[in-house]
Amino acid sequence: MAMAKVLFLALISLVVLQQALVNASFASDMKCTWGKDNCQINGDSAKLTLNQWSGAAIQGTSQLIYGYIDTRIKLVPGNSAAVVTTYYISSEMKTGNDDHDEIDFEFLGNLTGGDNYYTLHTNIFVNGVGNKEEQFRMSWYDPTTDYHNYTIFWNPYMVVWSVDGNVIRVFRNYEEQAIPFPKYKPQTVYSSIWNADDWACQGGKVKTNWTHQPFVANYLNFVDNGCQYTGANSIQTCNDPSNWYFNSQYKQLTQAQLDTMNSIRKQYLVYNYCTDTKRFNGNFPPECYKSQY
Repeated sequence: MAMAKVLFLALISLVVLQQALVNASFASDMKCTWGKDNCQINGDSAKLTLNQWSGAAIQGTSQLIYGYIDTRIKLVPGNSAAVVTTYYISSEMKTGNDDHDEIDFEFLGNLTGGDNYYTLHTNIFVNGVGNKEEQFRMSWYDPTTDYHNYTIFWNPYMVVWSVDGNVIRVFRNYEEQAIPFPKYKPQTVYSSIWNADDWACQGGKVKTNWTHQPFVANYLNFVDNGCQYTGANSIQTCNDPSNWYFNSQYKQLTQAQLDTMNSIRKQYLVYNYCTDTKRFNGNFPPECYKSQY
């Protein structure tokens, strides 16, 4: 864990971390919101369970604009086909006129062994519009035998997804060129486990095998370090350039981070919406023509 932290914090410096770190934990900063009998929070750990009767979900008790969230997750082992575990931040979702922002990690379970690895699904929504999916084949490590760090870092320049301190994806801010970017809506941390056998495994062809229940995802060491939202004035406060995440050193990845990210993407990226010609008929979203790194 310590090494992964150090690697990622090349992006968000240790000095800033020590100055700004919020003493978060699952017990103090999370609450169960679904599946009471399947949701356990104990100190700085949590356990979410899926069975035939219910899944489970937890939610942060505070909101932030910019900063980062980090936790360690050990995913469901064995045959987890059609079981989806999520870890993300989202602003309030409205019915009828949804304009929420959201930044996602979703882990799509699968059959065990061979080519049937977990799929790591990432996405970002701005003003209620997503359709920015990238997926990775999680074969460079086993996410079920030990805990691994999953981090979302969000500042006025970019959104960064990292695994064990290694950046895997970046979405840059091009709002000056009319490309929406999540900037003003306060976001809350969420995590859940649920049955998605209508789509999650081979497009719904492989169904959940309930003989393997319960399906359990375990969590450790939640960290929430960002600009806390306390009301309307926070929008201006959190977008004040004096905040640490505005520092120029957080505008771009280091060369070492770029090299590692490009290596991971070259080997394990299995879907990128910006190359899906069938889906977009050659008319890709405008950010696909911009440099993200």
